[in-house]
Amino acid sequence: MDYLTDGAEIYRESFRIIREETNLVRFPDDVSRVVVRMVHAAGSPDIADDVAFTPGVVTAANQALRNGAPIFCDSSMVATGIISSRLPAANEVVCHIKDPRLAELAAAKSMTKTMAAIDLWLPRLDGAVVAIGNAPTALFRLLEVVAETGVKPAAVVGIPVGFVGAAESKEALVANELGLEYLAVRGRRGGSALTVAAINAIASVDELTNTSKQEN
Repeated sequence: MDYLTDGAEIYRESFRIIREETNLVRFPDDVSRVVVRMVHAAGSPDIADDVAFTPGVVTAANQALRNGAPIFCDSSMVATGIISSRLPAANEVVCHIKDPRLAELAAAKSMTKTMAAIDLWLPRLDGAVVAIGNAPTALFRLLEVVAETGVKPAAVVGIPVGFVGAAESKEALVANELGLEYLAVRGRRGGSALTVAAINAIASVDELTNTSKQEN
């Protein structure tokens, strides 16, 4: 069998192929670099066609992280995948899914545990970065909480996956009139890997710049 065995060459070739096969013309440079990382995580260039975003999302999220903002995650998989060494201010990565209070809170409010977790985020949600990669109900609830309270995260990476509510929750994010900066993947596709890839790419402007140089 004939195949590449040099890690650096595999890396370079991967990103050469991604940039050759992915339509990136509609993205600003900083968003483009994040989308490239998402395509790499998905193994699917056409994921870029479904990316919806606000032009300032990467700048807003990165600045919030540099200011020490926490990252709120809907699942342990998302929280675990975030690379701490890329976070610019030793940012706290918060996931309440294993919090012993959550089951009781969810039952009392007749909602999913991931929805109830949003309410636990509320005291620190203003100016935070939100990463939702699994639970559409969490994204719906986030939009409700922002609308009800006026508390607004700095940026929302909303890429939940699934057949029930995933596409609808992301359309609600895209259509929001709350002034939220967001990055989403329309439709049913999404998940932890895409969400983590986006957050890790956003986390450091230096990392994005160095990555771009390496890929080119």
